Amino acid sequence: MRIAIIGIMLGLGVMILSLAIVKGFKHEIREKVRGFAGDIRIVKFDLNGSYESSPFKADSSFIKRALKSPLITHVMPFATKPGIIKANNEIEGVVLKGVDKSYDWTYFRKNLVAGNVIDFADSVEAQKEIMLSQTTADRLKLKLGDKLLMYFVQEPLRKRQFTIKGIFNIGVEEVDKTFVVGSLSLINRLNNWEPSQIGEYELRVSNFDEVNYAANKLDDILPVKLRSYTVLEDYPAIFEWLKLLDVNSVVMLVLMVVVAVINMISALLIMILERTSMIGMFKAMGATNWNIQKVFLFNATYLIGLGLLLGNALGLGLGFFQQQTHFFKLDQASYYMTFVPVEFNLTDILMLNIGTLVICLLVLIIPSMLVSKISPVKAIRFK
Repeated sequence: MRIAIIGIMLGLGVMILSLAIVKGFKHEIREKVRGFAGDIRIVKFDLNGSYESSPFKADSSFIKRALKSPLITHVMPFATKPGIIKANNEIEGVVLKGVDKSYDWTYFRKNLVAGNVIDFADSVEAQKEIMLSQTTADRLKLKLGDKLLMYFVQEPLRKRQFTIKGIFNIGVEEVDKTFVVGSLSLINRLNNWEPSQIGEYELRVSNFDEVNYAANKLDDILPVKLRSYTVLEDYPAIFEWLKLLDVNSVVMLVLMVVVAVINMISALLIMILERTSMIGMFKAMGATNWNIQKVFLFNATYLIGLGLLLGNALGLGLGFFQQQTHFFKLDQASYYMTFVPVEFNLTDILMLNIGTLVICLLVLIIPSMLVSKISPVKAIRFK
């Protein structure tokens, strides 16, 4: 009986932790990518496949129409321009992402390692400031407040000196190794654009699950020369990888339920064999097979309930411990984060408990039918 209870406890505990870790992992990775890249990009409709944005004129009427939709929370102009940083006899190819005072810095503030975000109160000073990742800073041996030269390959070649205003750590290698953040007006000047021209729009949606729906709705109001890309299209490899995690969690759930069912079947068969004489006595007194089966099923329900109670304590206890302490660590280079993330969902926990209980009881009806095969006369003599 103890082995059966422990089996259910471990099975449910592992299932709760598996779902919580998969959900936490998917949420953290998704938030990292969309926090930097936004949910939807709007670019000029052309064949430009480079890191340098194609200019188009900012349209205030489009921004107003987009923000009227409850699906859209922010619309922010920006532009990108590749360059080469030279510092401490080291060089590094990067892409400058230029933003302006309307940019939402909420995500960056959460991931700052040192310093602060760019202050656009003084637009001239803002053009001299830059934010770079911890990865880039380490490779170039730079720290907060250091100055660096950045070269922009164009005709004629241009260079600018920047002061490091902030150092961030997104944790996604594709972002940390590639991008630095600066001023949109600087890119505007370097490219000799008109003051009202920008490279792209970055949009945030209120519900990420509706990002494709929001993009389709935007297409209805987009100017003819613009088109939209979702973050799912910009980073397909990452999001396809996250989908594969769902397959892993399903396999884990099936295996754990099978283990729990096998344990309970073994326990029920042992209970029936141990109570063979009692079964014979009940039958001799007129009890039906179903009445006797119910006795064993009620007892099995008690054991399953006890296992579920302990399983919840194990799974939720370890999960909350990890949430508070980040005790179990990960290699950030491989997993994009430094610790195992955990995210509990009440519906998932309830469905796991109910599903485990129902499946175990339904499966146990079959071995409980062994009661009908027991002869009263032989059973009473059974020792």
